[in-house]
Amino acid sequence: MSTAGRAGRWLCALACYAVGATSCAPREAQAVSQNELLVRSLMDALQSADTAAITEIFWPEAVYDDYASQLQYRGLEEIVGYVTSVHSWADDVYMNVGEVHVSRTGAVAEWLFAGVQARPMGEVVLEVTNREVVMNGVTIIEVDGGRIRRAADYTDTTPMLLQLGGRMTLPGGGVMEMDQPR
Repeated sequence: MSTAGRAGRWLCALACYAVGATSCAPREAQAVSQNELLVRSLMDALQSADTAAITEIFWPEAVYDDYASQLQYRGLEEIVGYVTSVHSWADDVYMNVGEVHVSRTGAVAEWLFAGVQARPMGEVVLEVTNREVVMNGVTIIEVDGGRIRRAADYTDTTPMLLQLGGRMTLPGGGVMEMDQPR
């Protein structure tokens, strides 16, 4: 943290102490509530592909990291493309938010994603399987001035690819695959 950042936090803490700690508590509680609303709004926007909501909750220069694919999206145009991309291949997209962990500077949402693969998935899955995929993940957001400055998704896409009929050949000759419904 920069010297100016530490000094700012110190001055804020000193001001809170000088006027009484109770005057700072509502501000922190408001930030925590706002951050929970932001992360839940992001999950809703992902489920519905609501581009207007996405551009409203992110800063124009925000960054979104997708750790499963090792890609980073910079700026609103790239972030909108990433957040709505699931709708290019899936129907019946559903995001179920479980636990939400919130602080005054951000939030973490644990979620379950479900969708039906109704169109090819770019170069990864060329044929339409019409199979439902379900996977869990976590999204972390960092908030600055009431908007998302940075977001990051953490998930393992292996179960999704196996649910679509993929196979994974393991070292030593073993194969990982899922039994598909008949």
